[in-house]
This record gives sequence, structure tokens and C-alpha cells, in this order.
Amino acid sequence: MTSATSLFSPVEADLRLLTENLQNLIGARHPILYAAAEHLFSAGGKRIRPAIVLLVARATMHGQEITQRHRRLAEITEMIHTASLVHDDVIDESATRRGIPAVHSRFSNQVAVLAGDFLFAQSSWYLANLENIEVIKLLSEVIKDFAEGEIQQGLFRFDMGITIESYLEKSYYKTASLIANSSKAAAILSDASEVEAQNLYHYGRNLGLAFQIVDDILDFTGSTESLGKPAGSDLRSGNLTAPVLYALEEKPYLEDLIDREFEQEDDLEQALALVRDSQGIQRARELASHHAKSAIEHLADLPMSESRQALIKLADYVLSRLY
Repeated sequence: MTSATSLFSPVEADLRLLTENLQNLIGARHPILYAAAEHLFSAGGKRIRPAIVLLVARATMHGQEITQRHRRLAEITEMIHTASLVHDDVIDESATRRGIPAVHSRFSNQVAVLAGDFLFAQSSWYLANLENIEVIKLLSEVIKDFAEGEIQQGLFRFDMGITIESYLEKSYYKTASLIANSSKAAAILSDASEVEAQNLYHYGRNLGLAFQIVDDILDFTGSTESLGKPAGSDLRSGNLTAPVLYALEEKPYLEDLIDREFEQEDDLEQALALVRDSQGIQRARELASHHAKSAIEHLADLPMSESRQALIKLADYVLSRLY
């Protein structure tokens, strides 16, 4: 399977520069905050979100060099994403992140929450300094959406009344909003037309939804080693994702198991078996495929370039993670 990072060759040098800059941007005066943020950035990661920003920038600059504002937007995007991960790990009580101890595991919950808040604040400051009100609005919306997504996930725990539409809305808030709005912001910084900027918003939205749906499928089909967490973790915590919602339509006993929140021995194992024995995973694959194809369709009017091809291949890569 092609790796995500191998798709980023048109912006490989840009990403190297971004990684060097991230630690310089932290600027924390307190050593604990600095150590927590540095700990995160040094762990690496695929840098998918800033790579998308840089690819969109290059695809919409039509052969001209991208600007420092594009580069700063990519850095801001990664800072916002990283801040959200720190808070997610505290909420989910995840012990590790990217193969290393999570910030709250290494320091404390208090430091992790403050480090996440600090990164959100720093990203907001750099965002304001882009001095583009439309871009500021787009990325500010993302920070609000993260909070909305976490609140919805908490409210919907073990709630079998959740619809696929509600699930997609929560997935947009938690994952797709950042990709959609930062893609549009990159196009705006390139002085792209309103139509082109809106198409790139829809590219990011659909790509982000496909990415989240695939992640939710892998919770049932992946191994603990590949996932970095026990398989079935989402279901155990009451997070009912697309495979479960579809499985509920054909496996009535699954309702009983979820209703009692897997309190009896073997409840979770039975629930996982019922989902795997249903059409839930296949239907979720079809949903992910629909959004990945829609993402590609929204690139149709972009001129041919290496960066446009990379954006197309990235949508194909998201689906390839299933096989």
C-alpha cells in the first residue's frame, strides 16, 4: 500500500521546513509548557493536514511560488490539529500518541489541558497576524467545531437514536472541518475565485469525512498493533460509529448489549462479532467510497499539476487503508 508521506513529493521540501519551524513557533516561556509542546512536535506524525494546505497552495498558485502566508497557514493548521489531539487524549484517557507517552501520561492532565489551550492560543495569534479576515473566520470556526464535536460525542454515548446524518455531522466537527476550512483558506491566500475556493472546501470536507469513516471501520477490522489502541475501543466507550449504526438495522440483539453498556462479561465481544457478521462494515466502506469520490470530483476544474494529482491520490490512499 502506498504511504501517505510518499504522496507528498511536490511539497516534501515545504514539509521539512514546516517541521523545523514548528518548534520555533511554540515560543512558550514556561519550561513545562515548552517541554509538553516540543514532546508532541518531535513525535512527528504524517503531517497530512499541513501537506494538504501546501498542495492546495501549489495547485492554486498555477506555477508561481507559494507565499510565506501559505507556509504560515500550514503551520497554524498543524498547531490546531496537535492542540486537539492533546485534549482528545485527556478525554479518551489514551496512554500513548504516535507511539510515545501522551502529554497527560508524561506530565499530568492539568499540564496537558494547559498545553492544548496554549497551542490553540498561539495558533490564534499567528492566525490574526495573517491579516486576512476571511481566513481568520474560517480557522476560528474550526476551533469552535472541535469543541462542538467533543460535546456531541459525549452527549451521544450509547445513544441508539443517533442517525447516520448526526454521525456525519459529528465527524465533520471532529475531523473534516479543519481539512475543509484550511483547504479553502489556502485557496483564498492564492487569490483563487470564489467557485475554486468553495470547490476546495468541499474537497476537504469529503476527504475528511472519508478519512473518519475509514478510521471508524478500522476500529473493527484493524489489529491492536496497527491501531495503537485495543480494537473496539470506540464501541467500548459508547461511541456508535457508521458500522454499528448500520449493523443495528439488522441485528436486534446488538441493541440490548449497547443498552446495558456492555456491563456483563463477553458483552463487548458479542457486540463486535455481531457488527462483523452484519453488512455494517461493507455499508460503511460504501459510504467512505462515496465521500472519497466526491472529494475527487471537486478537483475537476483545477488545472493539471503535480499537486492536483497528489490531492487526487490522497483520496484514493484514504480508501486503500481498508485493504
